[in-house]
Amino acid sequence: MFAELPAIMIVGPRASGKTTTARQHAATVLQLDRPAEAEAVRADPDAAFRGLAEPVLIDEWQVVPSVLGAVKRTVDGDFRPGRFLLTGSVRAEIEEQSWPGTGRVIRLAMTGLTERELAGGVEGPTYLDRLADGGVDALINPSDSPDLRDYVQLALRGGFPEPALRLSEDARREWWDGYVEQMLTRDAKQFADRDPQRLSRYLEAVSLNSAGIVEDKTIYDAAGVNRKTALAYEDLLQALYLLDVVPAWTTNRLKRLVRAPKRYLTDPALFAAGAKVSLDAVMRDANLLGRVLDTFVAAQLRAELPIGASRTRLFHLRQYDGRHEVDLIAELDAHRVIGIEIKADSAPGSSSAQHLRWLRDELGDRFVAGIVMHTGPRVYRLDDRIVAAPIATLWN
Repeated sequence: MFAELPAIMIVGPRASGKTTTARQHAATVLQLDRPAEAEAVRADPDAAFRGLAEPVLIDEWQVVPSVLGAVKRTVDGDFRPGRFLLTGSVRAEIEEQSWPGTGRVIRLAMTGLTERELAGGVEGPTYLDRLADGGVDALINPSDSPDLRDYVQLALRGGFPEPALRLSEDARREWWDGYVEQMLTRDAKQFADRDPQRLSRYLEAVSLNSAGIVEDKTIYDAAGVNRKTALAYEDLLQALYLLDVVPAWTTNRLKRLVRAPKRYLTDPALFAAGAKVSLDAVMRDANLLGRVLDTFVAAQLRAELPIGASRTRLFHLRQYDGRHEVDLIAELDAHRVIGIEIKADSAPGSSSAQHLRWLRDELGDRFVAGIVMHTGPRVYRLDDRIVAAPIATLWN
């Protein structure tokens, strides 16, 4: 993408590796959190770029907001690709009243690392592109076979670079607890006067309902806040890229579909920190176990969406009476559909595919593949265009 566009702003949660990644592609780095550099750029933003080796990384751009206008003017004069990278505060994006970068500075959302990236397998098509092109036959038995506890450990390790790559399990848990505390006591207060205790209760309620379809009232009653406050907190967590709201899938072929969205914490390690649960607690609670695995799978798929060739979007599906529901719906180009169910089961049987079978029969040729993701070692067929596949096929 950077080989074709002149300026990219990398957005995403704090500590997800935005600046570290951008530095690997920059010839010059302007660190605007350094007062001397900030003052020099503030004095004449347009002149500050002249003579710099490109690409130029402008880190903490929000310190000198006028730098955005200078980037736009520079790009207007020379639209060569690969000129500017920008990283900075989420707060600045929200507070900026006008956005001068439309059509010039393209936002690129960044998540934590996926298991595929952690394993070093970054080449080739995305998981959903493989299915889009080859159907269920594109999936093969993974070379490694995590068991259920292994999967939960992987999920609770999370994808943020520092804890995932450098820290032990105990230190990682402390890191995530500190991350949540800073978010509650410092980051959130930068946006508005937030009560950390109430926000903590809200985060816990959302965490315990991650990957669930739940009424708003259930969340704010559990958190002990009113509706207005709960909606403000949800907006805040989305602004911090810590909460993803997956919309309900609709089609005129199916009737009586729930329109309520499905909330996901964007990293399953945040789930554990926000809900204040340990690995052993998750292993003892079937409800938590299902939510952790669903949140984990969604995080792996979400990270690949921006680079996929099939322009995929994620949804969920549920009928009002609960008769049929599918955990995740991946809608490809031309309205083709992949259905995904996630099971804490090492050998799901034919009954686990009943909702995918129904969806296939309703959609006909639009149905590309149905995957029952499980915690066992093998890929095997359950029905026409429907297979059971280990979660590890996401990265193997």
